[in-house]
Amino acid sequence: MKNILKYSLLILACIGFNSCQNFDELSENPNNPVQVPASLVFTKVCSDLNENPWSGAHQYAQYWCINYEYYGNQNYNWTSTGLNYGTINDILKMEEEAIRGGADAKLNPYAALGKFFRAYFYVNMSQRVGDLPLSEAFKIDQKILTPKYDSQKDIFVQALKWLDESNNDLASLIAAGDRTLSGDIYFGNDLSKWQRAVNAYRLRVLISLSKRESEVDIKSQFAQILGNSTKYPLFTGNGDNLAFTYNNVVNKYPTNPDNFGFNATRYNMAETYIKTLTDLKDPRVFLVAEPADSMLRTGLKPSDFGAYLGAPSGESLADMSYKATLDLYSYINRSRYYSNYTAEKNIMIGYIEQCFNIAEGLNRGWASGDAADYYQKGIKASMEFYDLKSGLNTFYYLPRGKKLGEYASFQVDVNVDNYLNQASVKYKGNNVDGLNQILTQKYLGFFQHSGWEAFYNQRRTGIPVFNVGPGNTNGQRIPQRWQYPNSERTVNTKNWEDALAKQFGNKNDDINSALWIVK
Repeated sequence: MKNILKYSLLILACIGFNSCQNFDELSENPNNPVQVPASLVFTKVCSDLNENPWSGAHQYAQYWCINYEYYGNQNYNWTSTGLNYGTINDILKMEEEAIRGGADAKLNPYAALGKFFRAYFYVNMSQRVGDLPLSEAFKIDQKILTPKYDSQKDIFVQALKWLDESNNDLASLIAAGDRTLSGDIYFGNDLSKWQRAVNAYRLRVLISLSKRESEVDIKSQFAQILGNSTKYPLFTGNGDNLAFTYNNVVNKYPTNPDNFGFNATRYNMAETYIKTLTDLKDPRVFLVAEPADSMLRTGLKPSDFGAYLGAPSGESLADMSYKATLDLYSYINRSRYYSNYTAEKNIMIGYIEQCFNIAEGLNRGWASGDAADYYQKGIKASMEFYDLKSGLNTFYYLPRGKKLGEYASFQVDVNVDNYLNQASVKYKGNNVDGLNQILTQKYLGFFQHSGWEAFYNQRRTGIPVFNVGPGNTNGQRIPQRWQYPNSERTVNTKNWEDALAKQFGNKNDDINSALWIVK
């Protein structure tokens, strides 16, 4: 949106002259190329898709906490958010450059994936703020300088349409043996893998509309996808994930040896996440967290679930900071997340989530199938991601006062089948209890993956229950949304005000107002 407004302001400034015949000269940067291969723009768009782990998205989903003021806090008193209109402008440029390079104007890989990217980024933006300019966006050539807002419902309906078209276009290109895609950082230019990702993402969008199933055609679309694996291929395992791979040169994992001395003891785990794991006696806790040293001093062992304690996200920062100095909380597992520059892949759209999305849809009665089977597949896939297998597993942690690399180890005899069959984990059926189990395990599977998706799921379902308190501010409430960018209220004021009134019944850009998707 910022790009739209930037060019709109240039046009308005141009009106002050006798004519706009020199607009191109004014807007062109002689140091920037005006034409680039579609593959280079495609790489940039792919990169924009990645949302790093250990970011605010996961902190506010209550996976981890900051215990030192210099590095931040658990303050939920949000303001305005940035939007992805610059990336959407890049998508348009990518499609334009593909045609300029000789691609078919109606059917080519960049156009097919452009539909997926449009859907992804519009849904991502709408999940943050609600209604947005869509149908009139990027229409400066038609002298639309202040685009109207489309409703969140219309945005999601359009996104589902784009995703269906993307799947069909990719199927046609695959059947024709098209190999012209280049610049892919995820799937090595393999269109069949992209097609699976498109359909897995479409399931996510459908599930996100669960509170609106009477207003949007989601049941039949969900059943259609599950009922025709030939037309709508899906992920078959973790090897199909759309995941960002880090390296030790330019794209380093966010926590790494370079910043170990700065923040490794400033990040501790959050109670919402850790207690969910320990209550379920879940061995994943041994991989993601370290035992609290205060618990080890009482005689507990690193292999005891009681040794792992997370901080309440609603606790005041002063209290959390003080308790962290007393070793009352578990740090993030520094042996796993600080030892090297690659750590683990960041899954943006993955098989684990797909399994739980299918299980949730089946639990809700959207199609016929075995929800318990997909529920178990999702848990097993998450265990597999951490390389957890039945048998003796070795785990590592960094004892207090030790340097990076001076790890201690312990072993735990893991039995995945026993975990699945314990009363708290074994699927309780297509009812509310079974649904809560699916949502809980999906939350565990989202740890450090998929950007804000864990937060959006919790906002939609209330699972898990988030911790609130004085440390959250915002009246001890979890926000429902972000405010629109400041540029909207100053440049597109009338449409911005109309959009607020239409959504919330007033002109208050309030972070605590519920969006249509979750009302």
